[in-house]
Amino acid sequence: MSANNDASVSDLLARARAADPQALDRLFDKCRNYIGLIARSRVESWLRPKVDGSDLVQQTLLEAYRDFGRFAGTSEGEWLAWLRQILEHNAADAVRKHVGTDRRDIRREIPFSSGSSSGLAPSILTAEGESPSQQVMREERELQLADALASLAPDHREVIVLRNLQRLAFEEVAVRMGRSRPAVQMLWTRAMRKLQETMAAK
Repeated sequence: MSANNDASVSDLLARARAADPQALDRLFDKCRNYIGLIARSRVESWLRPKVDGSDLVQQTLLEAYRDFGRFAGTSEGEWLAWLRQILEHNAADAVRKHVGTDRRDIRREIPFSSGSSSGLAPSILTAEGESPSQQVMREERELQLADALASLAPDHREVIVLRNLQRLAFEEVAVRMGRSRPAVQMLWTRAMRKLQETMAAK
């Protein structure tokens, strides 16, 4: 594996600012799965079937690439928060277009986190009843989680997104996936085991 692939987000940010086009491309590649996961967990469940989550991801990355010079932060957390802000803005525009509501209503309807953490990792990798301190994970683990999910089989990825990120009951997950509830529960158990094995190997 090359040093470029091993580089942290902070390192890539610094190199991209120094006019390294390869670092800039790698920076966006490194965060693509993460933004896709955010779109699935925070946006698609609210806008489906009106808006394609992949379209929001593409638009967000294009705008972030275009406006990279305006990003003033230096840390990984600041970078991920900036990307989420762009995604939120695009989602709000989509709601206005398809629902015809005002910005105040949009903010109530789209459940984005206003803090620096997306909350994705705790939603997936921790069990109910764990303390807040056990649920805290660094942004690096969030990126690793997104990459691990992207590497799973499509049905494993889907059941985790629907159950753990979109917080759907097993009955609703079964309807979405066209399976029985017992089959979905078994699939979810296998998917969670595979995800945890993948994360442990990183």
